[in-house]
Amino acid sequence: MASINAKPGPVLGIETSCDETGVAVYDRGRGLLAHALYSQIKLHADYGGVVPELASRDHVRKLLPLIRQTLAEAGMDIKDLGGVAYTAGPGLVGALLVGAAAARSLAWALEIPAIAVHHMEGHLLAPMLEPEPLEPPFVALLVSGGHSMLIDVEAVGRYRLLGDTLDDAAGEAFDKTAKLMGLPYPGGPALARLAETATPGQRRFSRPMTDRPGLDFSFSGLKTQVLLAWQDSDQSDATRASIARDFEEAIVETLAIKCRRAMLETGRRLLVVAGGVGANRRLRSQLAEAGAADGFVTRFPRLEFCTDNGAMIALAGSIRLHAGQFNDPQIRVFPRWDLQSLPALA
Repeated sequence: MASINAKPGPVLGIETSCDETGVAVYDRGRGLLAHALYSQIKLHADYGGVVPELASRDHVRKLLPLIRQTLAEAGMDIKDLGGVAYTAGPGLVGALLVGAAAARSLAWALEIPAIAVHHMEGHLLAPMLEPEPLEPPFVALLVSGGHSMLIDVEAVGRYRLLGDTLDDAAGEAFDKTAKLMGLPYPGGPALARLAETATPGQRRFSRPMTDRPGLDFSFSGLKTQVLLAWQDSDQSDATRASIARDFEEAIVETLAIKCRRAMLETGRRLLVVAGGVGANRRLRSQLAEAGAADGFVTRFPRLEFCTDNGAMIALAGSIRLHAGQFNDPQIRVFPRWDLQSLPALA
């Protein structure tokens, strides 16, 4: 096994936490060399949501071909790798095990180090893939189907949770609201596209937990308000679009209010937004406007790195491997994993 003091070469990143198989090769000196992503959207569309067993089986089918494809695009042989990084959690346990088993097997066969990466740390560091340098400290808003979190990032590995979701995450609320109004899977992006066709202000939904101190989120009540509004409406296409727009405005404004509070409380001047909901155009626009008004800079990863991807895992793994961190050969995954428990870099 490679020495703990070794400075690894290119790192292979593997992401299989849910319904997307992501692979990438990242080199600390040259940056991102290649990446590939396979989405299971069509596989799960008939069920209206992710079926864990089907997701795991599809990762088994797609992962090794994607690794070969990515290495070829990077112009590399597998023996050129200096390390392997893989998502070990949080996520679906079966899906996580597929990636972990493949990564650990490759590392063992090649006698190179491997590192278990926290999925949310990958999202949090994804903006570092952009050409413009980004370094802590900053506040991070992580918004996805399963998470709505505000985190104070002092340094890589030194994270302080400022606010978390008490029930439905923002992305989950998008998906569930879209489903109850009959929009196709995946619901969140479909709802956002529909909202662009309507004029806001037809109805006023609440901005949950913005009338009290604190940085936690709660979106289940907002989802119920939309359900009642939809049931009491004529359920026409125009009404569906109007409700979608006003619901989106409520979510986005709530996130923006909480972000502005977090920036004021911490005194940070940089806000980083990551996760699938970070691709939402209205959220990007409002947070950029909030930053301009309050004197902080807002940074987003490019759209392809907002959703789950192998590039963010390869990057996070490369940073930790370069610092001399790696894991023992045992295959472990963590469906639930506290981000604050991660070790800081030396």
